[in-house]
Amino acid sequence: MAPLSALAVRLDEALPQTQCTRCGFPDCAAYAQAIASGEAPINQCPPGGVEGIARLSALTGQPAQALNPAHGIECPRGVAVIDETWCIGCTLCIAACPTDAIMGSNKLMHAVIEPYCTGCELCLPACPVDCIRMENISGDRTGWDAWSRAESETARDRYAFHSFKQCRDAGENQLRLERKAEMKLADLAGHSQHTDPEILDSKRRIIEAALARARAKRPARGPEST
Repeated sequence: MAPLSALAVRLDEALPQTQCTRCGFPDCAAYAQAIASGEAPINQCPPGGVEGIARLSALTGQPAQALNPAHGIECPRGVAVIDETWCIGCTLCIAACPTDAIMGSNKLMHAVIEPYCTGCELCLPACPVDCIRMENISGDRTGWDAWSRAESETARDRYAFHSFKQCRDAGENQLRLERKAEMKLADLAGHSQHTDPEILDSKRRIIEAALARARAKRPARGPEST
């Protein structure tokens, strides 16, 4: 995503950072950018609730309005709880969690780290055995009354690190695939069941084109330091 505008940065800070995607955008920062550019209204964040809309209104000058029910309702804060007797250790909830608040390994029981859970509910549809439920931890308090600035900042930091890891892992996997392709290209005949020169030339062109596309997608790097 492109760097946030100055207004979008302030709007992002006014959002609760649950990263729940209920606003219709992939994360809080994307929603903030959409508001700043006039592509989205200020009433699409259920976790922020009425107070959240008021904060966005003050920053944008737009009149406060009721929360759009198409995006959900303002409700108490919840945290995910995993029924350990039903958990099959599939790790799908771990992958879905935007703040890495679920710990566990493949085929082993998972558990939620409560202070890091934002109540986003993204783990619920990811679980194939429905062993996750949401537990109310804020009583009657809703929106920003159920969430603090410190918790919001922690959630933002953890989401940033989660996103960094995803990009890093994707980059490392891409490099592994490139090295594998380069190895095959260096000895195409030895890695192919075909011996026809025309078929081998065709495969070589395909691999070279794929490598060129992959390299073109890499971020530009500065000159190596000596």
